[in-house]
Amino acid sequence: MHKNKYLCAKLRTLTIDVVMKRALLPKHERLLREMGENFRLARLRRNLSSEQVAERAGIARNTLIKIENGDDGVAIGYYLRVLIVLGMEEDLRKVAQDDLLGRKLQDAGLTISKRASKVK
Repeated sequence: MHKNKYLCAKLRTLTIDVVMKRALLPKHERLLREMGENFRLARLRRNLSSEQVAERAGIARNTLIKIENGDDGVAIGYYLRVLIVLGMEEDLRKVAQDDLLGRKLQDAGLTISKRASKVK
């Protein structure tokens, strides 16, 4: 009885996780696929196999394949590990480096709080 209660609670948690995951817009899915392709091309230019990169990055080969396919469920830390192996870790600094929208908002004189508003 105790085991069944645990399994039911675990199943509810998994169901909630699946239901709450939001789908990306098609343009964002394309962006991830393009980024994944860039990872694949960088690996191939270095004549490295997926097994070599995964082993050096300390990740599973399946995780590398997910990165190269643009899977949205891969943690950013794994992307960093692969970038390090490829000698491209400094490229991560370019992400959100030039905040055009933020600068336009700032120039417009809008009040920008240091924290985002709490969502209720």
